Amino acid sequence: MKKKFLFICIENSNRSQMAQAFAIINGKENIEAFSAGSKPSGIVNPKAIAAMAELGYDLSKHDSKSLKEVETLAPFDVVVTMGCGDACPWMPAKQFIDWQIPDPRNMEKDDFNKVRDFIEGKVIELIKSVSH
Repeated sequence: MKKKFLFICIENSNRSQMAQAFAIINGKENIEAFSAGSKPSGIVNPKAIAAMAELGYDLSKHDSKSLKEVETLAPFDVVVTMGCGDACPWMPAKQFIDWQIPDPRNMEKDDFNKVRDFIEGKVIELIKSVSH
């Protein structure tokens, strides 16, 4: 049975998009991953697209979505919020996790990639924790 993950940040243009991609990459056929924003920007940040392209993943195929657009997919096994604080509304899920991850939007490439790599590590840990 596949586990359903939802990653939420404010704009759904950086952190949650990369987390969704890492869940797809590392979860393979065991994970269904989605992402959304509490105030979506409507675009995926070109920096995020470039950072993921370095790892061989095409993030340009993703869309920046609102929570309203993914609520029909609920309930989720895990909902992960990423530093959006009170702006993240409730979504039906078995487990809620908050990762305090800085928004990399205005960071230089090296720092942006550090955030990307940190997110990958957190997603891999999450997949391991629900696989047992």
